[in-house]
Amino acid sequence: MPTPLPSPDIVADRQARARAWFESLRDRICAAFEAIEDDLAEGPHQGLSPGRFERKAWDRANHDGAPGGGGVMSVMRGRVFEKVGVNVSTVHGSFSPEFRASMPGAGDTGAFWASGISLVAHMRNPLVPAVHMNTRHLTTQIAWFGGGADLTPMFLDSPETEEDKAEFHAELKAACDAHGADYYERFKEWCDRYFFLPHRNEPRGVGGIFYDNLDTGDWEADFAFTKAVGQAFLDVYPRIVRRRMHTPWTPAQREHQLVRRGRYVEFNLIHDRGTLFGLKTGGNIEAILMSLPPEVKWP
Repeated sequence: MPTPLPSPDIVADRQARARAWFESLRDRICAAFEAIEDDLAEGPHQGLSPGRFERKAWDRANHDGAPGGGGVMSVMRGRVFEKVGVNVSTVHGSFSPEFRASMPGAGDTGAFWASGISLVAHMRNPLVPAVHMNTRHLTTQIAWFGGGADLTPMFLDSPETEEDKAEFHAELKAACDAHGADYYERFKEWCDRYFFLPHRNEPRGVGGIFYDNLDTGDWEADFAFTKAVGQAFLDVYPRIVRRRMHTPWTPAQREHQLVRRGRYVEFNLIHDRGTLFGLKTGGNIEAILMSLPPEVKWP
């Protein structure tokens, strides 16, 4: 059963704490990624300057025209990260009548509040895996957390991919195990089901974890787990990038990367829940489509 909301003061305090966490995590991730840009040795990226994030704030209007919060889109185009976006948003208002029936606890009014961080990185080097991470907190007549992280190498069967996959999953498993004995297996399976392209009958990458509607009845525990997921991502992904970013690549490998990126586009435009939520709640189009790669090909 969903947990009833506590007093409005407690709800407001929890929302403020969740928002502050997502924004602080954004700042730490951006700093870590900019440090990677600075540390790349000379090589195939000669002539490119280390990337820096550019931030752009946006405001949202509710479907009835009332102010509805907004967010900040942070995008970097660099010599390691060809395009990476780290977005945070905090929005509120009411769901449109046609959308509220699909949202837990929306009730007759469709009133909601939502805050979260969403990250997608597309790498210049085809041998460095792309990645996605998102965590969020939503309140309607109930409150819950959701999110996860998944890794998308361009070459799924290489020894390097197996090494990266093992390390990525181990870090997420440790975060899960500290908060729920069955979390890793449940959320790994959920990720494998979710990040799958049914029209191609293939996975998008090598998985990770995915969870939604997390409401155990202990808000503090659910928040602690969501923070642990973000911290695990920050711990593991920069290590993987640093291990791979100096590896030379060939034009053929780059061509393969551009084709594989097409799978990412297909998933995000057809199946991704975050894309649907943003579009249905009047979010910023640039921020919603931040996840799309800067260059892509279809054969």
